[in-house]
Amino acid sequence: MKKIIKAVFSISFIFYIFALVVLMFLGHRGGIYTDLSLLEYIKSFSNFVPFKTIGTYVQAMFDGSMNADIPIKNLCGNLFMFLPMGIYLPFFIKKISKVGIFIISMIAVLFLFEIVQIVSRRGSFDIDDFILNMIGALIGYGIWKMKFVQNLLK
Repeated sequence: MKKIIKAVFSISFIFYIFALVVLMFLGHRGGIYTDLSLLEYIKSFSNFVPFKTIGTYVQAMFDGSMNADIPIKNLCGNLFMFLPMGIYLPFFIKKISKVGIFIISMIAVLFLFEIVQIVSRRGSFDIDDFILNMIGALIGYGIWKMKFVQNLLK
């Protein structure tokens, strides 16, 4: 039974990584701004102010200044995009059994994704995306640590 679970997790992880790469780098992400230097691109398409984007989306939902679909997709999408990583990382890397090690690992993974997005100019660096991705991963990690889930894997 353990081999079947590992095979299912391995196959689903491959599909998850593929979907993540498509969503973050290959989907409709706007134009690639080759006329800007990397520094200009970072200045123009980055948000380093925590909760600025989240606040804008929440405000827009309440005052109706934006189609509610946009903030909901952005906020929920970023929240749930890395939730599976909270399950996959500790499953595949046994050393990530403590929350501190998991958080450090996720910070590295998320910064890697954000840096690749900005360098490839297929997205932007947004600290709010980072925050939502981290919360999603922590929710996934919480699910992973539940006794019910752990008992299934024994």
